Amino acid sequence: MTVYWIFLAHKENTMCSLEDDLKQLIIDSLDLEDINVEDIDSQEALFNEGLGLDSIDALELGLAIRKKYNVRIDAEKDDVVKIFASVAALAEFIESERH
Repeated sequence: MTVYWIFLAHKENTMCSLEDDLKQLIIDSLDLEDINVEDIDSQEALFNEGLGLDSIDALELGLAIRKKYNVRIDAEKDDVVKIFASVAALAEFIESERH
């Protein structure tokens, strides 16, 4: 039981770190000047009513993710809407592709 808890705690810390890294990547790659990491809620929608990103932003972010994490988001195969739903969803996808 203890080993399982340690694994979950480690996974949660890793995901939080990845989420913060993704938030910074979003800010840097999309030149969002008046936003910092703390302003972005990991569960908040990235598009429309959430952070307000658009399809061009999705393309730029997808390229930045491929460059930084060596993970490709394939619009033909992957559920892009689900992957780009939030920072948390992006982190979950990247983590699953890395293993």
